[in-house]
Amino acid sequence: MVHVYICEPKKMNLSFENTAAAFGHKNKAQLRKAYLLFRLVASPALVKVGKIFLNIALKLRIPIAWAIKPTIFQQFCGGETIQDCAGTTKILDQFGIGTILDYSVEGKSTDADFDATCTEILETIQTGNDNEHIPFCVFKVTGIGRFSILQKVNEKKSLTELEQSEYDRIHYRIDRICAAAAEAKTPVFIDAEESWIQDTIDALVEEMMEKYNLGNVWVYNTVQLYRHDRLDYLKKLHLESKEKKYLLGVKLVRGAYMEKERARAQEKGYPSPIQPDKASSDRDYDAALKYCVENVEDISTVAGTHNEASSKYLAQLIQDAGLQPSDGRLYFAQLYGMSDHISFNLSAAGYKVAKYVPYGPIREVMPYLLRRAEENTSVKGQTSRELSLILQEMGRRKMEDF
Repeated sequence: MVHVYICEPKKMNLSFENTAAAFGHKNKAQLRKAYLLFRLVASPALVKVGKIFLNIALKLRIPIAWAIKPTIFQQFCGGETIQDCAGTTKILDQFGIGTILDYSVEGKSTDADFDATCTEILETIQTGNDNEHIPFCVFKVTGIGRFSILQKVNEKKSLTELEQSEYDRIHYRIDRICAAAAEAKTPVFIDAEESWIQDTIDALVEEMMEKYNLGNVWVYNTVQLYRHDRLDYLKKLHLESKEKKYLLGVKLVRGAYMEKERARAQEKGYPSPIQPDKASSDRDYDAALKYCVENVEDISTVAGTHNEASSKYLAQLIQDAGLQPSDGRLYFAQLYGMSDHISFNLSAAGYKVAKYVPYGPIREVMPYLLRRAEENTSVKGQTSRELSLILQEMGRRKMEDF
């Protein structure tokens, strides 16, 4: 544990109000387009109607790429292929921000599809090989294996011979990806998912960390702090990693399945795993940040957050601990197309920052894009904050033209 003795912590000068830094990567046309898009997703009714229309269009195979590609896809995705993302990676790199390649194709169910996704993830890792602009890659276990198999293992039910064979293939794909990450020196995040498959995912990731995180951190587990049990899990995982002598990698997030989790708990009559309120999530998230910084010798941490207060808190913790902002064991991460005022201002202040850059065929990434639209609609203050900052920057540029 790092012991810090500071009489009077220095006051942080970090600000997220510098719109010139936040939007320096966008020209006037791109800024106007972002403003119009956030205006659209600010309407819950419009997002709901749009989701219905897009789902119908997808089922009926109606061409929609012409409308989606220059709008919501361009805002939140890097392209349709790894090669398409090169331009986005280059722009981010100009501002000191790394790219996290995220193949965002979902909803597959056959072994052929899972093998194809595994191959694509391996390509992202290889693209990051000796490429400092791509500090991480990421995948979801449900992208390379059936949800129902993971759930059955989670429930400790006996698998049939065929099911066991299928689970062994999931295990093989995960091991193959983590081995490639270690060989290419491109760390990989394994995303958290629904609580009723998360124990299975945790066990798989812990096995991979024990196997590959011996001298460096190549595998990261994801901890969702909107669950009331995850702070304790983080501490337990840290103690286990010390006992088993491997380095711990964690990505801290609040979470993405709150409504689904609460609905299932109510339907099946078990206590909800979700925190009682946002304040509790915020408290545990910041407590997890503090715990990780205090144990930075053992834990490499990525703070996946769009929360300004938590981002400033981590920056303060880094400063108070006497660590450099550029310490590679402590990263900030946000989604591409969102919270640029956090990402770009942090990077300008010297902190390690990376953007999740999703990619994939337009029709295949529609579930991801719809979630982004819904997230901007449902997260209190998210869209209004984006809009106000874009307006502020548009006004600043207009004044410069005089």
